[in-house]
Amino acid sequence: MRSLRAETFTRVIDAVFACNGGFLAAGDALTEPVGLTAAQWQVLGFLEDGPATAAEVARRRGLRRQSVQETVNRLLRNGMLDRLPNPADARAPLLSVTRRAKEALRELGAAQTEWAEDVAESVSQEDLETTLRTLRRLREVVAQPRLR
Repeated sequence: MRSLRAETFTRVIDAVFACNGGFLAAGDALTEPVGLTAAQWQVLGFLEDGPATAAEVARRRGLRRQSVQETVNRLLRNGMLDRLPNPADARAPLLSVTRRAKEALRELGAAQTEWAEDVAESVSQEDLETTLRTLRRLREVVAQPRLR
């Protein structure tokens, strides 16, 4: 029999999955006018801070490497990314956003800000801050190896 805490945690997981689906759908709607998907936006947004490998993007975003690589391949074909030599590992090129990608990200920034303002208006600042702290802590805990 599950404890109340385990049951509540399971409900939190279900709610996070449902929110993620909603966030991806909203992201797809926001990115569609610039010819991107939410998944592509996630990768470009990470690389906006500077070049990185596909594996680094996957690790930092908490995504599967294979999914990120598929997204990267589409972005390379669409002229949104360039490959750069990686002095640390010749087999894993660094990925860099192109001018075209920077323009799309700039356009998306305004739309995302407007969307975020609208959604955030329905939730108190205190609740948002508590949720952020809680999700960060859960990610830390889940990332720690567990004894089975």
